[in-house]
Amino acid sequence: MAFSNSFSFAFCFCFSVILLSFYAKATDVSHDGRAITIDGKRRLLLSGSIHYPRSTPQMWPDLIKKSKEGGLDTIETYVFWNVHEPVRRQYDFTGNLDLVRFLKTVQDEGLYAVLRIGPYVCAEWNYGGLPVWLHNLPGCEIRTANDVYMNEMKNFTTLIVDMMKKEKLFASQGGPIIIAQIENEYGNVQSYYGDAGKAYMNWCANFAESLDIGVPWIMCQQSDAPQPMMNTCNGWYCDSFTPNNENSPKMWTENWTGWFKSWGGKDPLRTAEDLAFSVARFFQLGGTFQNYYMYHGGTNFGRTAAAYVTTTYDYDAPLDEYGNLNQPKWGHLKELHQILKSMEYTLTHGNVTTTNFDNSVSATVYATNESSSCFLGNANSTTDATITFQGNTYTIPAWSVSILPDCKTEGYNTAKVNTQTTVKVKVGKKAEDEPESLAWSWRPETIDDTRVLAKGEITANQLLDQKVAGDDASDYLWYMTSVHLKKDDPIWSKNMTLRVNGTGFILHAYVNGEYVGSQWAQYNVYNYVFEKSVKLHPGKNIISLLSATVGFPNYGGGFEEIKTGISGPVVLVGQNGDEIVIKDLSAHKWSYKVGLHGLKNKLFSTDSRYATKWSTENLPINRMLTWYKATFKAPLGTDPVVVDLQGLGKGHAWINGHSIGRYWPSYLSYDTDCSLDACDYRGTYDNNKCSFNCGNPTQRWYHVPRSFMEDGENAIVLFEEFGGNPSLVNFQTIQVGTVCAHAYEKHTVELACEGRPISAIKFASFGNSQGTCGSFEKGSCDSGRALSILKKASLFF
Repeated sequence: MAFSNSFSFAFCFCFSVILLSFYAKATDVSHDGRAITIDGKRRLLLSGSIHYPRSTPQMWPDLIKKSKEGGLDTIETYVFWNVHEPVRRQYDFTGNLDLVRFLKTVQDEGLYAVLRIGPYVCAEWNYGGLPVWLHNLPGCEIRTANDVYMNEMKNFTTLIVDMMKKEKLFASQGGPIIIAQIENEYGNVQSYYGDAGKAYMNWCANFAESLDIGVPWIMCQQSDAPQPMMNTCNGWYCDSFTPNNENSPKMWTENWTGWFKSWGGKDPLRTAEDLAFSVARFFQLGGTFQNYYMYHGGTNFGRTAAAYVTTTYDYDAPLDEYGNLNQPKWGHLKELHQILKSMEYTLTHGNVTTTNFDNSVSATVYATNESSSCFLGNANSTTDATITFQGNTYTIPAWSVSILPDCKTEGYNTAKVNTQTTVKVKVGKKAEDEPESLAWSWRPETIDDTRVLAKGEITANQLLDQKVAGDDASDYLWYMTSVHLKKDDPIWSKNMTLRVNGTGFILHAYVNGEYVGSQWAQYNVYNYVFEKSVKLHPGKNIISLLSATVGFPNYGGGFEEIKTGISGPVVLVGQNGDEIVIKDLSAHKWSYKVGLHGLKNKLFSTDSRYATKWSTENLPINRMLTWYKATFKAPLGTDPVVVDLQGLGKGHAWINGHSIGRYWPSYLSYDTDCSLDACDYRGTYDNNKCSFNCGNPTQRWYHVPRSFMEDGENAIVLFEEFGGNPSLVNFQTIQVGTVCAHAYEKHTVELACEGRPISAIKFASFGNSQGTCGSFEKGSCDSGRALSILKKASLFF
């Protein structure tokens, strides 16, 4: 359909596009200072990050197909060392860790791949993707010139490269991988490690080159990357980036499409207009490879999220957490990709000239003997610009780029979103015989051996870091000690407190079997002091502290040394009048026990022989350390499924034994800096701009992949750490609710409702309509007939 400007409406129909491409038997990949060259042809490459462990193998084909339909020709992924080698020399490439299957799925769709081996990845992933057992190897210093670490890194990286070679997945073998990456953003932290950091970086480059994979290597955020490594840029904007060698093309390995969420944080929003502006600006100024981080964010299943990072990793990406199109972002970028691809030869071969106008306005011409293409950029964040260029007059909105494929007619402007906006809704869609609410059974977590008896597995006369004692086997670690007191002890008083300096994110304290209190940290502020009044008695007193991590830190120089657990000191404080007496327990004999009984016995698994003795009587609510279980039937249809965990505190959830991650709906987003006004795309973006959801649960809904559910009866198991009420838990599906668009003159708007018939056209206006999708209003100028004309012309009514 074609509509003139200021035509707004809300409805949808469905369409599909199928594209095919094929690989040659072997592909030659090289580069020059202008572009990546594939089989002798310079390419303008559009890429998107999809992390295979953050989705399921059943989702991969659809995610990759939608990426291709969105105009991408390359998929980028990290390789996650800690999940592939959770125990030293024990490997796992099954299920959603099947890297080979993922890359072959990319190849089946006719796309290229960028393999970012790292093996440090950052990625808001637990411990940056490094196995925690590295921390406990004697003599190991992580990410520096250290033989122990480099030998382990060399072993895993060689394993991955050999696996790729065996499956013929490098382009030089006819496979999809055209680029590989060693290390990751090391230039951001190299100075922390001094000369040893420089030596390590050079060792990485030499080691990578020795692997002889037949495709180029990159080092992102590494301005001193030695040849033949190509250095690349990461960030929200990389138009001003210049490679460190004239033979390296201008490459952008991470264009952050949004941002991640932390517990207590707000929801990020990066507008389609700003994201498109950053991409167009990059290509205007000589870029030829650009990757969206993320194109699909996905879900942090299990315990894979880094410190205080939420289970959702939606990232406001073009494909949402569940694999749906995030409109208008996906569609607006698709149109940009189409027009850039139409100019590929000119952009990779043409002579370049740039004319600078006043007020941050510029015109760039790419010209060959056969054709020319132009960009008109306005980097001013407040003022539209009208310029005369090659004899014609053009108006360029503030903070936008206009693209003229023939240097005459505007084919695309980043600020003019000529694609639909889709508003998703969550709908209860129960199976026919499913009851209105779930029937729960429960059982307590057994803690008497630790809370009362202080029985541990190891002992030490010091406070151990949780990484040392627990080795990342569990979120939970018990710290237990005893203290003998006499009534004539100087600390004895009626006002005694227990003071604990903690860094384990969450602390639950018990004294003589009685619960004393809990405390938790905030994102990026992990040190806290817990202090509560305690009742002690003459003789032996048992102090049991349950430390809980919410992932380990993942970024920064020396991040691996950040203390976790109870760092101490742990003291008793007594007060007699004005006199304060402190008894330091830090050097006492401490017993340690990793994990909880229910987790070790796999109460979440249908196959566990311990998963019995569930009770349906006297169902408790707001009870700490409690297990809940219920059965349900999968919601009807094929739409993505979420479980609403409102009413619960914090814990972990499983569906048929599959972990869907940590939950924490009781943690509300900070009630500051959110605006109800529409986001202004103009001006530099960062993760604090345009955020929303203040004062609401950080994450209320949790993704349940349909592959986790069965046709008949399914089981949901919850481990509730804080205490909550499971009666409100319910399953819902994600569906299209409303589709809206604003059409511009001489442009066609394509609308889709993802397979659903439309039920009504609710609004249409030809004029200066106001508002946003879902709340359009007629402006002061309106034809008055647009809605009736559109309904009459529609094929659906």
